[in-house]
Amino acid sequence: MSRGWRLRRPRGPLEVASAAVVALAVLVMAARTLTVTAGALIDAWPVLLTLALVGGVAAVWRARRSVGGRRRKDARLAALRITLAEFDAMDDRRFECVLRDLLVRDGWTARRVGGGGDQAADVIGDHTVLGRIVVQAKHTRVGGKVGSAVMYGVKGTAGPAHRADHAVVVTNGFLTRDAMTWGNRHTVHWVDRERLQRWAESGAALHELLKLPTRSRSSWFKRAA
Repeated sequence: MSRGWRLRRPRGPLEVASAAVVALAVLVMAARTLTVTAGALIDAWPVLLTLALVGGVAAVWRARRSVGGRRRKDARLAALRITLAEFDAMDDRRFECVLRDLLVRDGWTARRVGGGGDQAADVIGDHTVLGRIVVQAKHTRVGGKVGSAVMYGVKGTAGPAHRADHAVVVTNGFLTRDAMTWGNRHTVHWVDRERLQRWAESGAALHELLKLPTRSRSSWFKRAA
């Protein structure tokens, strides 16, 4: 017999019995665990079913909303789409007229009012849910910047003079950091070159782009009686 092999000593009755007891204990423990788990699932099935239904409904809602959003964007682009290059080639009056048309595209009833004595309003739009918006248009040369003084002017007249719920400064150029910071702090919205592209060229609605709140009595720009 090879030296690498060793004969195993046969297990005695006590060893066999001990192994059997251990195996039985494991089976009993597994059965108890399974029973407890099954009981917990049975008790919780209404909650689990509700969560599954809620998750399914939410997934369907998100999918439908996404499809609906794409369709609305496509419809807006089919109605009117303006590129930054086209904006840059416009004069001030044409710029104001196109901003009016973009508001109309987004569901506002809008009119151009810019000119002498416009009191910091070039376009005014009305919406059944969102209220009234005042747009101050600032057409600049490419790379031009709009400063804080424009924000001050819109802030001072949007509510008292125009009874507006929202005020926004729109430019085909850029705004200074101070102007953006001041506008954000005092609820004067702004559209710079990048946002203008998303609005006019990519099809985003202005109220979605700026996250405009619906009209309420406690809105920042309160209408005069």
